Amino acid sequence: MKKITIACLLGFLLLTIIYLPACKKNEVTSPINTEDANEEYSGGLLATTFDFSENAFGHEVSGLQGTKADDFVVGNSFFRNNWVTAPASTTARDGLGVMLNAQSCGGCHSKDGRAAPPESPTAPLNGLLFRLSVPGTSPNGSPNPEPVYGGQLNNRAILGVTPEGYVSTTYTEETVNYPDGETCKLRKPTYTFTNLGYGIMQADFMFSPRIANQVMGLGLLEAIPEATILAFADENDADKNGISGRPNKVYSVVSKKTELGRFGWKANQPTIMQQTAGAFKGDIGITSSLFPDENLTPAQAALYPNLPNGGTPEIEDVNLNRVVFYMRTLAVPGRRNTNDASVIKGKQLFTQVNCVGCHKAKIETGFDIIPQLSKQVIRPYTDLLLHDMGTALADNRPDFLATGTEWRTPPLWGLGLVKTVNGHTTLLHDGRARNVEEAILWHGGEAEKSKQAFKQLNKAERLSLIKFTQSL
Repeated sequence: MKKITIACLLGFLLLTIIYLPACKKNEVTSPINTEDANEEYSGGLLATTFDFSENAFGHEVSGLQGTKADDFVVGNSFFRNNWVTAPASTTARDGLGVMLNAQSCGGCHSKDGRAAPPESPTAPLNGLLFRLSVPGTSPNGSPNPEPVYGGQLNNRAILGVTPEGYVSTTYTEETVNYPDGETCKLRKPTYTFTNLGYGIMQADFMFSPRIANQVMGLGLLEAIPEATILAFADENDADKNGISGRPNKVYSVVSKKTELGRFGWKANQPTIMQQTAGAFKGDIGITSSLFPDENLTPAQAALYPNLPNGGTPEIEDVNLNRVVFYMRTLAVPGRRNTNDASVIKGKQLFTQVNCVGCHKAKIETGFDIIPQLSKQVIRPYTDLLLHDMGTALADNRPDFLATGTEWRTPPLWGLGLVKTVNGHTTLLHDGRARNVEEAILWHGGEAEKSKQAFKQLNKAERLSLIKFTQSL
């Protein structure tokens, strides 16, 4: 047994004292796995919650006081509550649309969590949206929007305006065989654009389905030093392990320069601020100082010249900043069952088959203006880089530097609580995988070796690896 020095013990006790005031009445403590001290603190000692209920994704980091605590509450309100059409007595929240996919951020990210794809051809999209583009790029390097429908299909609109259309989802199944005789069925989605309200799209248009993901822990990801992320990159696979992650470089509307992409399914957003303002415009039709123009293409604007708006901009900077602060300070649920023998075995197998080649387990954040995010050891299980995932998962649509087969490594923290919070277990960028096993079996490209190694495990080992991911 390793000796614990008095200094180490005092240091840990001090950190424990700092953390304890943030615990909620219904929170419980979790035992420390001696293999990796403090590994249950996924978001670090100051940004981890141990509430594992349906509210697991909605807690603030510890120690918010005064105006910061107020900003979190107000930001939460603007995130969850519906916007209304203008003019309205609720002037702070009017200006909905003209085109939209949802009436609030929470309309897609229910309980700060993850949306599920439609299970039938006529079911509402509810958090599954479709990016649109045509070949070529815009002057800033972003995808070239489809001329008639823009960069995103809006399936809803305000009264008196025709929605852009709908996308019908159907599935076919295919069977994957394991060497030990076990099988697993995968479902493959097919999308059909219907009820297009403004004529046909350009013949060579491209689209990308994107499911709304859980939003906790974003501030910690933003606090990771750029140098740390770039150090994970191995674009030319110099170590010859088959994994060659690379960063996306995207346009910042604030700096007017190219910056590292961190957020979104293809790492196509550089900051939480830009991602949030972009979603307000693209998903809800709310203008901001970052994106002041209405969510209409020139052809559509000509059809609706005198529509009311909720002001210029429709969400004021003070409230946009509060929403961003809310999203930056959402805590991460801690690990569960870290001392369970099967979970420990699964963690070893997760490393053995090299899932950690992309899903980096432990990262330290840099200095941040929010103290609870600063210099924290976190366990997000991502490298925030682009990886070629093979043709089976391809959307065949470039996004800045991301190719049609590349996706950003999604963080895995909170994975095991999606069912508790949102009532489903669907995964991947379009929700096609109904569980972790299916998600693994859809991996290809740079992850092909890891997938094949997973398939070679016996059934008990596969279940242990999956059980480990459910502890995250």
